Amino acid sequence: MATITSLGIGSGLDINSMVSQLVALERRPLGQMRTEATRLQTQVSSFGQLKSLFSGLQDASNALNSASLWQRSVATSSNEAAVRAVGGADAVAGNYAVSVQNLARSQTLVSDASLGTPSSLAGAGTLTLQLGSWTNATPPAFTAKSGSTAVPITVEATDTLANVRDKINAAGAGVTATLVTDATGTRLSMRSTETGADNGFRVGVTDGDGQPGDNAGLSRLAYNPAAGTVGMGLRQAADNARATVNGIPISSASNEVSGVIGGLTLSLRKETGTEEVSIDLAADRAGVDKAIKTFVEAYNALSKFISTQTRFDEGSKRAGSLQGDSAVTAVQARLRAVLNMPSAAAAAFPRISDVGLQLQRDGTLKIDQVKLDSAMANLPELKKAFSNSDTANPENQGFMRRFSTLATQLLAVDGSLTTRTEGLQKLITKNTDDQARLEDRVSRFQDRLVAQYTAMDANLSRLNALSSYVNQQFSSTNRNNNNR
Repeated sequence: MATITSLGIGSGLDINSMVSQLVALERRPLGQMRTEATRLQTQVSSFGQLKSLFSGLQDASNALNSASLWQRSVATSSNEAAVRAVGGADAVAGNYAVSVQNLARSQTLVSDASLGTPSSLAGAGTLTLQLGSWTNATPPAFTAKSGSTAVPITVEATDTLANVRDKINAAGAGVTATLVTDATGTRLSMRSTETGADNGFRVGVTDGDGQPGDNAGLSRLAYNPAAGTVGMGLRQAADNARATVNGIPISSASNEVSGVIGGLTLSLRKETGTEEVSIDLAADRAGVDKAIKTFVEAYNALSKFISTQTRFDEGSKRAGSLQGDSAVTAVQARLRAVLNMPSAAAAAFPRISDVGLQLQRDGTLKIDQVKLDSAMANLPELKKAFSNSDTANPENQGFMRRFSTLATQLLAVDGSLTTRTEGLQKLITKNTDDQARLEDRVSRFQDRLVAQYTAMDANLSRLNALSSYVNQQFSSTNRNNNNR
């Protein structure tokens, strides 16, 4: 764009001001375009928020359509310190009496005598670890665990007790080792990694000194009563958990007992003897209640946003950014239709207000907790009212199924919210192009004005010079005539 510098010098006219005013007049539509661009950007932002709120509504309605929500159970125990219960998706509501006679335990061995210090040499040879069960006979007999294999561990002459501990832990034999130091020195402890009678173990030793029973060198770590080699003492025998459920005896290798009661896991924590712990298993009504309230919050956030963006504020005399937008008014009408249209999904709850969701005058929902609590007393029917699916007959669709479908349609690639946003983006692009074209036209208009006024100014300058010359000649002639 040309820069106006010294126009008017020749003519004496304020041409700079004239050109500036004419250019400003030509550029006036640009301000309107920029105002329109700001309005369009605000609308795009509003539609972005609208889509986000619809996504939240979709998530909330999908949660109420989820089968797992309605199948979820909550278990309570009369004595959590002794028995804890966790209900699964397929747990059956009921009451159960559990008593714990014995907790599952791991086998624990400890070296009978001090072995020195962690840096003391253990003695050369081979340790062989084997999982299995022991009988109560004297001496006890050992039966290898089905599917397990003996794990040999080579101990070098230079290996310390700490090295032996580390090799046992790295062997993956189902046994862990620790070193415990007290006032008498360091002892080695071995413990099976899992509880249960089948997870006991024996420790065979091939001693490098050739004397497996002398309780010296590596034989100090032996534990095989059946073979008469016992360098380590039994501190705790491996054992199964034993309990009764509704008077029926059960046994488990773990203190986490599942499969005894369908869908229910019992965590045994303390022996109770004959004292019974009451386990109550009931549907997770609190979870359903929370999901419904989450939906209401999502719906109200959406409803309030639409109301704010489409109304005219009398106080500020300003309209919402989406006032009069046909796409938004159509969405608002479809939302209300879902609320107002009865459903045949559940005979007990034909209207959404029957479950305690009351539509208010401002378009939001309010929870009637008394009605909602009453509805949750009949969870099978409430589930139908919310999540029943019957695509062949829309009248049988549950309310939440309808909301989810509506949100999916609106948020789809060809949904009205998406296509409206894309339309606004195209208008913004066109507006930007129009501004650029107008700026170019104004620039060329100013160039023409500057060229024209420059030429005019030059001509007027020459005419003024000629006029001055003519006047001088006339004055000179008059003076000569007067002197004669």
